Amino acid sequence: MIKRTILLSILILASALLVTIAYVWQPTNSYEFRQVKGIAPTADNFHIQIEDHIRNSQRPPETFNFPIKLGEQGPSKSLYSGPLQYPFYCMTLNTDLGQPNVDNQQGFGVPVYQSLEHKEKIIGYSKDCGANSMLGYYGVTQARTIIKLSADMLKENAEQLLAKQNIIKLFRVEQGTINRFIYTLIMPITVNEVGDRLAQSQWNKRLIYQFNGGSGIGYRQGRQKNKKVLSRQIEQLLDGYAVISSSGNRTSYTYNMLLAEDTARRVKKQFTSLYGEPLYTVGIGGSGGGLAQYLIAQNSTGILDGLIPLYSYPDMITQTTYALDCDLLNNYFTFRAENRATWQDWQKRQLIEGMNASNDFPQRAAYLQPMNQIMAGFVPSLPTGNSECINGYFGLSSFINNPKQGFIREFFHSKVVDKVNWSYWQDLRSVLGEDDNGFGLSTWDNIGVQYGLSALVNNAISVDEFIDINRKIGSWKPQDEMIPENIFTPLGRKIPFWLSLWGNENITELQADVAPRHQGAIEAMHGAYRSGQVFIGKVDLPIIDVRHYLEDDLDMHHISASFYSRLRIQQANGHAKNHVIWISHKDYNPAHLAFKVMDEWLLNAKSTASSDIIAAKPAGLDDACFADNGDIIEQGAQVWHGKWNGKNDGSCHKVYPMYSTSRIQAGGSWAGDLFKCHLIPVESAIGEGFYGDKDLSAFLPILNRIFPTGVCDYRQGDVGRPENL
Repeated sequence: MIKRTILLSILILASALLVTIAYVWQPTNSYEFRQVKGIAPTADNFHIQIEDHIRNSQRPPETFNFPIKLGEQGPSKSLYSGPLQYPFYCMTLNTDLGQPNVDNQQGFGVPVYQSLEHKEKIIGYSKDCGANSMLGYYGVTQARTIIKLSADMLKENAEQLLAKQNIIKLFRVEQGTINRFIYTLIMPITVNEVGDRLAQSQWNKRLIYQFNGGSGIGYRQGRQKNKKVLSRQIEQLLDGYAVISSSGNRTSYTYNMLLAEDTARRVKKQFTSLYGEPLYTVGIGGSGGGLAQYLIAQNSTGILDGLIPLYSYPDMITQTTYALDCDLLNNYFTFRAENRATWQDWQKRQLIEGMNASNDFPQRAAYLQPMNQIMAGFVPSLPTGNSECINGYFGLSSFINNPKQGFIREFFHSKVVDKVNWSYWQDLRSVLGEDDNGFGLSTWDNIGVQYGLSALVNNAISVDEFIDINRKIGSWKPQDEMIPENIFTPLGRKIPFWLSLWGNENITELQADVAPRHQGAIEAMHGAYRSGQVFIGKVDLPIIDVRHYLEDDLDMHHISASFYSRLRIQQANGHAKNHVIWISHKDYNPAHLAFKVMDEWLLNAKSTASSDIIAAKPAGLDDACFADNGDIIEQGAQVWHGKWNGKNDGSCHKVYPMYSTSRIQAGGSWAGDLFKCHLIPVESAIGEGFYGDKDLSAFLPILNRIFPTGVCDYRQGDVGRPENL
């Protein structure tokens, strides 16, 4: 105990010293010479009309004359996804494309220099980040090392060069810009095909569209490096596949799925206009790259024929519903709980948060807790455990939900930063709408949510604890009331010092002993559904959903997300026979096997006159779980049964346990597709047995103060879902 106290004291003193340093010294801004200092005026662009749902809206005919010629620039305006977003930060400099093309002299966008070496003369500015299409060449060795090669060297001494480098396969890579994002086309070739843009003798006629993940709020072009695209699909490329991708299909840069679809359609058009139609196009990508496949397949046709989502969620926007609860709950556990000591049992926290939590699991930024406790006037303590809410979602609320936070990197000058609302909601304002003050409307809502209801019913927490949580948890302040987080980075972005832990300065305070909740915008909810930002399960393509089991690592990619998608498909189509879920030990990756099985599935479908996806499904293909050596532990229709579908745990579920979310623990559906619940008076909820065998009549006055408009009745569905959907 004495050693722990000494360690804590040293940690606190060190933290205080570093915070002091943070106020005095800030690192040099390495982006200053390319900062955006001028915001271009809004550029009108066609936005597709949506009646009931985007899947039923006709896409307009292409207006650009594909293919883009080498040495020329692709289209800047999208085909049908609405106005261009400004400011927009160009990132072609991080690729072989170099500086973007000059498109204005008014100071809008990034400066373009005559020479990057000296940065002495600005020759213009680029607001739309266009770059001319170009070819490059790469070789892959037996050891899977990727080597950049020059066309001139290949033409002169190709055989000797390849032999010397032990290169077993050669690839032609095309890069340029489409819809302001960087696109990449990769084609396997022979030495004799160097210099011939159209050569395709090594292509097996199968096409992969590579999607990528991350959390993004728009306003930047994004990186796309050739070697990274090659490395992700190296085995398939060696097998003869062609691969295409775009930074616009990486969710690190935007979650606007209408723009992502528009971009993917055009990137594929660039490919097919050069090489013809493939046998099929299969999607691949993890996390955000997985949900993008679900949504593009649901919302449109002509882009994908099969999906291999990795570490996927059904969509981003319904994930925010529970993810934005995380900081609220951690703020409660750390600063507001009546008995904070009891919440040092992280297994108890899990009963409220739903996602996994563990005692004796270290936190990467444990030093932040005592530092913030001192500032709040509490006795400092180090956290004794960790949770997925912290390990996976820490910082998400400020990044996507706080319009005053946005980027930590200095891509934009301070005068530009002050004029922009930096949030996920702002990135989607063309589909969700905006308020009278120009803030993007939010779908997030916690009116009537009874946090910890399941734990109360199961006697895992007391009535007093249940009331204390719901009385104090509060919600996120309206966006026009939010302020920037207190974050200092004297040691760089990887070691930030948060002086407003869990976003506590942006959480509602107690008013007359109850912290107010937040009302989401019904208009935004309707817009999210209609524009295809929500996965409603309307997809009939072959899907092999693959993921590692990472629950023990408190990783944010929880396996339950695959089953939210399963439930939505079942609800929409009456079955999920086109949906296969594979979950493996983290030391084995079954994605290569998924490609082989998907190939059989899609070719079977092409060979049948009816193209019946279910009939074409390979024999024996079913849900499964895999061991660390690749062996199938169990497979079959029942192996993943569990609470999510109201059945006893299946054999795979017992090996790889599943967790839930804060909204499921509050009584919500496992499908997770609900923005705003219908409400029922507290007195009626008591009478209808919402609280199990507990009679909360004696607590009716305080419950009515917490829930003046009633509590959630999840039996009635989603208030935010359009009636005609």
